[in-house]
Amino acid sequence: MITTRIDNITELKAAWRRVDPPAPKSVKIELTARCDFQCFFCATKDRLRGKGDIDFEFYQRILLEMREAGVEEIGLFYLGESFLYPRLEEAVAFAKQIAGYPYVFLTTNGRRATPDRVKVLMEAGLDSLKFSFNSTDARDFTRVTGVKGSEWEIVIENIKGARRVRDEGGYACGVYASSIERKGEEKLAMEKAANLIIPYVDEHYYLPLYGQAGLTAGAHGTVPVAGNPGRLEAMRAPLPCWSLFTEGHITYDGRLSACCFDHDGRFHMGDLLTTPFMEAWHSEPFRVLREANLKKDVRNTACEKCVAYQ
Repeated sequence: MITTRIDNITELKAAWRRVDPPAPKSVKIELTARCDFQCFFCATKDRLRGKGDIDFEFYQRILLEMREAGVEEIGLFYLGESFLYPRLEEAVAFAKQIAGYPYVFLTTNGRRATPDRVKVLMEAGLDSLKFSFNSTDARDFTRVTGVKGSEWEIVIENIKGARRVRDEGGYACGVYASSIERKGEEKLAMEKAANLIIPYVDEHYYLPLYGQAGLTAGAHGTVPVAGNPGRLEAMRAPLPCWSLFTEGHITYDGRLSACCFDHDGRFHMGDLLTTPFMEAWHSEPFRVLREANLKKDVRNTACEKCVAYQ
């Protein structure tokens, strides 16, 4: 199940608690930095860095290089919406059929994940499709995403459609959904909305509200958690942050990032257009940032605002 895989990555085991850890088991790569939502809890909307698409030749090269280094799981998304990338189906096929990744996964806001497109992705070998489902109804959908409320029903129908495609085609692809935790009366409304889709997914789970490296802390009067503690039912301590040690993040323009929420480029640890992946993974800036995390003292580092935004 997807939560088992998530917990395996967020659990910072002894072998990775070092400034030069082994190759990450999982890497997320940004096929596009563009997104068709303007969610209040996500700094993507603020356009703090470029919003282009990945060069496909670079994508192919770096996937082969990372697989050889020992990366086992490849997420074809980072901070953008990958269904906007025109070569998404081709990217899945390359990752699975040519690069040979055992596990290829994708997270989407669901708006463009139509049954026809999902079918092609599953045929190409996609192992996991997760929908981020974060609105309680059509009105709330507009408040959260900045998109017209009628699209909320489209997302729900696309979730149902993905399950139907998977089951009818007999594809070996998990269909999942996550929701951000709400408080008070909104919590009950979110649970009621989630019940609309839970029968159609293999697993649904909740995530805490992140501050996204301090960039969205306090948005809409919310109080996010510090750092990235993982999913709600298996939360990790904010320091040392697992993200620096067990998961890689690659931006569309070829930068290796130390953070799940690198919206402004402050976490760039190496240029993969000119630097081998493992060299960047063990670069001096990365080692210094990891050492600060291991000491649980990230003052005057890029991580400071993420864990001390209050």
